Amino acid sequence: MTSSAAEEVVARCVGLVKRYDDLVAVDGIDLQLTRGECFGLLGPNGAGKTTTVEMMEGLTEPTAGYVELLGLRWGSGQDDRIRARMGVALQETVLADKLTVEEVIRLFRSFYPSGRTVDEVLELMQLGPKRKAQYHQLSGGQKQRVALGVALVGRPDLLFLDEPTTGLDPQARMSVWEVVARYREEGGTVVLTTHYMEEAANMCDRIAVMDHGKIIAEGTPSGLVASLGGRQLVELEPAGELSEATLEGISGIQGVATRGRRVVLTVEDFASVLPPVLARLAERGVGLLHLSTHEATLDDVFVSLTGRGLRDE
Repeated sequence: MTSSAAEEVVARCVGLVKRYDDLVAVDGIDLQLTRGECFGLLGPNGAGKTTTVEMMEGLTEPTAGYVELLGLRWGSGQDDRIRARMGVALQETVLADKLTVEEVIRLFRSFYPSGRTVDEVLELMQLGPKRKAQYHQLSGGQKQRVALGVALVGRPDLLFLDEPTTGLDPQARMSVWEVVARYREEGGTVVLTTHYMEEAANMCDRIAVMDHGKIIAEGTPSGLVASLGGRQLVELEPAGELSEATLEGISGIQGVATRGRRVVLTVEDFASVLPPVLARLAERGVGLLHLSTHEATLDDVFVSLTGRGLRDE
């Protein structure tokens, strides 16, 4: 990818707001995507990410602000031109059960002025052996590949993926990842929502975390993890009361947080921190019901920022 291509703005959200009566679903966000990147939008249920993506896709009209895709603004008389250059793959796509895979792809290819041939899509999605199979005869992974093929048939410049691998087995999930990787190698740009942190970490160049309608953090996956202030986490569940103040002054602890009954320590090296922590607890007569350690991940970033997990209702 050339430096000029890397700097080309493909999508822009400016002052984006969506209100439903007294509910503010999206509260004045600004986003910018450049060509060739995969941008992840994460947030707990009700955070506003689905509404944001629907406004970006032109399905929902903003209350305020605007969305510009590929240099064209929704609602400016260019909507058909925008749709011809974008693709959308939803978590669950409903297609006619009795149509064959080939017929489905040919139908959607007819909606675009140019794009891939049916054979090219079948090869890209590794669906050649299933071209004469009816849609209802396919497995979940095969149906999702058809849906992704439909999204790619117009050879879009911008691809929206809304939880594209939810419910798929690991092999089917990897197959989707590989298709998206090839699409990006051709210069395509991706907007991804997902409930799988591993997927976000592996696929996304940048991630924005939404909560209560606002962007509360944005950066690369590694940069967001580094923002925790430590590389590793120690999770303790005491048998009795344990205040954060009990652990104050212990060298190597860079952060302490309480999550329900558990206390989470952010540290640089748990091997050097654990002995003095255990000694301090023994001094105070505090036993442990649980102790675990792990490398910091995007899951930890998410819980730190929102106070809840990505899948929490």
